[in-house]
Amino acid sequence: MNRVDALRKVAFKEDKFDGYAVFNGINLTYLAGFSGSSALLVPRDGESVLYVYGVNYEMAKAEGAGFRVERVERCENLMEKVAKQSVAFGIKRLAVDALSITNWRALAKSMGSEEKLVADNGVVQELRKIKGEEEIKLLRKAAELTSLGMKVAYETVAAGLKEYEVAAEIEYAMRKQGSGGTAFETIVASGACSAFPHGGCSDRKIRQGDLVVVDIGAAYRSYCSDMTRTLVAGKASEKQKRLYGIVKQAQDNAFATVKANVKAKDVDAAARQAIAEAGFGDYFVHNLGHGVGLEVHEPPTLSPESTDTLAVGNVVTVEPGIYLVGYGGIRIEDTVLVGKAGAEKLTSGPYALTKE
Repeated sequence: MNRVDALRKVAFKEDKFDGYAVFNGINLTYLAGFSGSSALLVPRDGESVLYVYGVNYEMAKAEGAGFRVERVERCENLMEKVAKQSVAFGIKRLAVDALSITNWRALAKSMGSEEKLVADNGVVQELRKIKGEEEIKLLRKAAELTSLGMKVAYETVAAGLKEYEVAAEIEYAMRKQGSGGTAFETIVASGACSAFPHGGCSDRKIRQGDLVVVDIGAAYRSYCSDMTRTLVAGKASEKQKRLYGIVKQAQDNAFATVKANVKAKDVDAAARQAIAEAGFGDYFVHNLGHGVGLEVHEPPTLSPESTDTLAVGNVVTVEPGIYLVGYGGIRIEDTVLVGKAGAEKLTSGPYALTKE
């Protein structure tokens, strides 16, 4: 079953709508199998229509198997074209995954009434949660490239280097081995800045004894990976070692909990409890993890409030942390696949505070 057939099977089973229009770029990549299209119209029955502007039209014709590819001319209004085709299909109520308010109003006007539209991004999001075999291969490769980048981080971090110099070496190494770029802005946060979970990457010079949080991700054929390690520039102090041990134990506990049919909030709790029992519960200030796929942050969510239940084919991060403002932070993160036999770390690399 291809992805559009899977969409039809889920979207139309309750008769809430009889057409589905996709505009979100990531959802389009997922359903069409390539990037560059502008809309996809899926009727309950019949051939789906993929709308593409001229700059990507020839690529779409070559790669858009299973769709009727329709070119959108520069003078044409995409919302009007989608509405006109919806009427031709006999669609009475059209679900829309994501649109700006301006385009929503334009589409509603072209359809004749806003009551003919319903916002529904959940169908595609649910499909994207479960990764197929080909997706897992691409995610494995992204994780492999990310792990290589982290190896370079351990080789590179040293007192006297600027944070962005370390980031440049990491990104160059990943790109040289086949990465399509980074999945997100590389974080190399040192010293007191490591206490900020999204500390960024600046021109600050790393100092001897600094904690350095390195959070990186390679992209490979549109699929992402996410990995964090924390290391010390030089010799680690006893306090740094103790904090690191607590975070590592929290990650180990959470990873051991990752299985199909386990509640995501229970995985979060396994990590959070370890940190709380060590006296640092107030300093674990974010969710334990998130889904990874075509986006680096997507469902399911591993948090205390999550209503998700893990399933075979989910790919998630497990990333506990402790952040002491004015001192520094420690985070350890891996990208993890939920398999039939349990959890598998897709990212790999040293779990050490210093170079080995």
